[in-house]
Amino acid sequence: KSLLALRRPCYIVCKRLSGTQLAAEGRVLRAVLYVYHSKLCRHRSYLAMQQVEQCLKRLWKINLLGCIETLAELIPKKEASQAHTECLIPSQPMLEAVALKVLGSCKLILRLLDCCCKAFLLSVKHLCSEEYILLNTLSSGLLSRLWLVIQYRCALQHLMTLYGLLSASLQLVSEIQQMPYIKGFTFPSDITNFLGVNVSSEMKKQKARMLTTRKPTSWLKKFFPRVPEAVSEMEKKRKLAAGRSAVKKLGVPCPMDIGQPVL
Repeated sequence: KSLLALRRPCYIVCKRLSGTQLAAEGRVLRAVLYVYHSKLCRHRSYLAMQQVEQCLKRLWKINLLGCIETLAELIPKKEASQAHTECLIPSQPMLEAVALKVLGSCKLILRLLDCCCKAFLLSVKHLCSEEYILLNTLSSGLLSRLWLVIQYRCALQHLMTLYGLLSASLQLVSEIQQMPYIKGFTFPSDITNFLGVNVSSEMKKQKARMLTTRKPTSWLKKFFPRVPEAVSEMEKKRKLAAGRSAVKKLGVPCPMDIGQPVL
């Protein structure tokens, strides 16, 4: 049963990590770093974004998706297990390799989220100081979207669920036939202890830090001065009245509602 239960979590993890949004944000991040490399290679915001890009690169180089897809193909189907008394199951080396990659990916995603949060705060800080306005405006939006894509797709939570089932399956397979592949490392029974943090509370802390950051609106007000509401309402009424009077002068019958003028 533990082996059969692996199929759905494998499918969900592959779907969460292979989304187009995450790949698109990674491509935009690499393009921004390439454009600004010669100008801002020593800037703190740029260096922080480089750390985010390195985490993404290492996450793809693990080839976690390929291993999970291969594992899903080896899991026996329910119909086949009922039809035959014997069936092929994934070997202990295969399960150990996937479990090790899941552990490493969870660590990398935690690091990636932390780097996104720190780089976002640095970008907003330099934006408030009116330094490299274009780069920091672009990077703050990019980093916040990347953080939200990873967080709201629940990739880390699904990986943790998958590891729990992998651990149970690994124990079952090792009891059937001992074939240890990874030596000198004990697979943790609880992935939360291995990660060293409470994932939900850590995400709430990062979200609170990003939301309570001082808004960089001081320099924006210089370019886009805010119009008082009373003045804007009077301006709308004046333009509406001018439009109606112009229609009357032309002799065109004025309808009851001629719409709002486009400002």
